[in-house]
Amino acid sequence: MTYYEAMPMTSLNISLPEALKEYVEGQVASGDWATPSEYVRELIRQDKERRLGNLEQDLIAAAKGPKIELPVAEIRRKGLLLVLRQRARRK
Repeated sequence: MTYYEAMPMTSLNISLPEALKEYVEGQVASGDWATPSEYVRELIRQDKERRLGNLEQDLIAAAKGPKIELPVAEIRRKGLLLVLRQRARRK
């Protein structure tokens, strides 16, 4: 049982254009997923892993880069991750 499977479930209703609905239904019909919900959950998990991987790479690159001066007030106002991302984009 995965981490997410052990969690209680809740509902989230989404609206899709007909073409996307048909695509999701086709993916389910392929047999790789039992339900549209299972397919969407998998996409969300993959997106989360991708974003965390990107963040990890950004942080590693920042740690290897030149010293960065970050004003404490800016970190408190925006949050550390947002400040680091903005600084990385300026390079």
